[in-house]
Amino acid sequence: MAITEADQGYLERAVELAWEARERGNHPFGSLLVTAEGTILEARNTVVTDADPTGHAETNLVRLAGSLDHPTLGGSTLYTSTEPCAMCAGAIYWSGIGRVVFALSESELATMVEEEEGVPPLRLPCREVFARGGRDIAVDGPVPLLGATKVHEGFWE
Repeated sequence: MAITEADQGYLERAVELAWEARERGNHPFGSLLVTAEGTILEARNTVVTDADPTGHAETNLVRLAGSLDHPTLGGSTLYTSTEPCAMCAGAIYWSGIGRVVFALSESELATMVEEEEGVPPLRLPCREVFARGGRDIAVDGPVPLLGATKVHEGFWE
């Protein structure tokens, strides 16, 4: 699917959420879910402030979206500042969300993050995780967005 102006705007909002996460002392990741009816849910990374290694923006968003029914989730798009990691891709898969759009790829992020608290990044593109499942999830990305790179500059050093 081609990236629309609306997609671009939602990705820019995801990057704004990533900046907010960073300003709050968390890792710089942000996500939002947009339903076909136009409902918008937003989440930021909370790994540090919640002392929860699963507090990624995407998993936090999946938790928020848990009350939505499967048809609604299937018609929804998750926008995220950075490609979902394997854990988040699994949560997205199990939630029933139908489409993912991301700016910065996991391979681009890996060039900036050698390790996090002594642990090297898990290098596994979300498309590979989704490909192991029994349902299709549309994936669009990476989408070049300067802010998606800038939000990480100097953070991981």
